[in-house]
Amino acid sequence: MILASAARALRDLFSPPFRAALWKSLGLTAVVLVALWFAVRWLFETVAIPFFAQFSPDMPTWVDNAGTFAGWAAGVALAFLLAFLIAPVSAVIAGLFLDDVAEVVERDDYPGQAVGRALPLGRSIVLSVKFFGVVILGNLLAFALLLVPVVNFGAFFVINGYLLGREYFEFAALRYRSEEEVRALRSRYGGTVFAAGLLLAAFLAIPILNLLTPLFAAALMVHLHQRVSQREGGLPIAVATAETIDGVPAQPPGRFAPGGRG
Repeated sequence: MILASAARALRDLFSPPFRAALWKSLGLTAVVLVALWFAVRWLFETVAIPFFAQFSPDMPTWVDNAGTFAGWAAGVALAFLLAFLIAPVSAVIAGLFLDDVAEVVERDDYPGQAVGRALPLGRSIVLSVKFFGVVILGNLLAFALLLVPVVNFGAFFVINGYLLGREYFEFAALRYRSEEEVRALRSRYGGTVFAAGLLLAAFLAIPILNLLTPLFAAALMVHLHQRVSQREGGLPIAVATAETIDGVPAQPPGRFAPGGRG
């Protein structure tokens, strides 16, 4: 189930809609990181250094140029930090396009099934920010175990495998189900979701290629959710509730897409 879903997700990565989403997310990621670089440099040059310099007015004249030096030093430090930031930042931005690629997968690969409903923009942003937070937290925890042999390697995969599997599976399932149904489904297939998450963690560990993680993860979990739903007896049409799809009338429970039951 997992390997078949991964193979189809890899094939989807080379389709034109996925390439378009990738270029848009990478472009916005570059803009955000460059803006952050200039913001930190400006903060040191115009705010931090002048603030501390006022407490030592008799310092040598070369200190007057310390602001520029500190600004560039902060920029260099941030440049090294980009290796840590680029993956989660790109994941947050790519989250804005995940519904587009999920719809492509659902429509092209499962023509006999109903297409899921996109989450509201606010909900998508919340999920993206939440994903950013859990990935940062997970990697910080793994980094804290860096000096522990073997454990650090395992911690990276276990932590990221759990977080990636949970967040992206819930994303795919929320296009069709309420949050309560999604949690119950993930609980029943917890081992499968975690194993898929480990595969995503391995993908995340590969430099450069990890920029594709959000798109690959979304496609993988859409395929996995479709297969899990087949085992459950059919794919439910998205339940529109106040918590899931704002402003859209709720669908009656028990309604299934073609090929399901009910």
